[in-house]
Amino acid sequence: MKRIGIVGGGWLGLPLGRFFANLGHYVVVTKTTVEGAEGISTEDLLSAVVNLEDQVQQSVIALEPYQLDTLIGCFPPGFRRGKGEEYAEYWANLIAIAQRLAVSKIVMVSSTTVYPNRAENMSEEMASLALALEADDFSDSAKVMLKAEQRLINSGLDYAIVRCSGLVGANRHPARFVSHLSQVSDQAPANMLHLTDAIGAVSFATLHINNQIVNATTPNTTNKAAFYQAAIERSDIDATLPPVVHTADKRICAEKLVELGYKFHFQHTLEII
Repeated sequence: MKRIGIVGGGWLGLPLGRFFANLGHYVVVTKTTVEGAEGISTEDLLSAVVNLEDQVQQSVIALEPYQLDTLIGCFPPGFRRGKGEEYAEYWANLIAIAQRLAVSKIVMVSSTTVYPNRAENMSEEMASLALALEADDFSDSAKVMLKAEQRLINSGLDYAIVRCSGLVGANRHPARFVSHLSQVSDQAPANMLHLTDAIGAVSFATLHINNQIVNATTPNTTNKAAFYQAAIERSDIDATLPPVVHTADKRICAEKLVELGYKFHFQHTLEII
């Protein structure tokens, strides 16, 4: 049995915590407020208040009683909310917390946002902070996330980094995203990941992967235009596909995760709609 702390009890972190608890692990899930923590505390799932904007020692005091051996950072960078620059600092704080707690392993839920804007197959070694600082096709968001990843790699802790593609599932039906798209390409792969496989990939990395980076994305896919059109047709959401363009884009590859032993629940993105 592992003693796992999940920092960020949101859309992915909370069901991930329940999954680990169902496997028999000791699990603590954190929220940034007392009210949030009280809302998720159950007989099988403990909660704590951790806000990475606070002083590190405050979070150490909150987590110390649980004697955790594993921490999972499961919080988004917040780019859509006009934030994100502080993401690397949050990770620096989480690493410091892990070190003071003598945690043996830390897992980062990262994103395929880290990859450059090139229409190529993207495997894990194609994105790093060193590469991003030398090339102009990495976005500012990619550089922020890669800086956070590099801080974990350099921390001296055992780690695993899981780069997740676009997440869909409960309360995130892809048809709901259509209204936010100004255009959609029939030459760009739909790199998507269902919540079930996000939980599966992160839990697999936590239990079985050490000091490696892996992509978590549905192994087979279609283009974005076809994917979102199918999503509209299979939902009751009133949406119309935006103008279709023919711009090629990157495809995220999950071969490494499969080779390490993870078996995807969904094999094709058209199965996750």
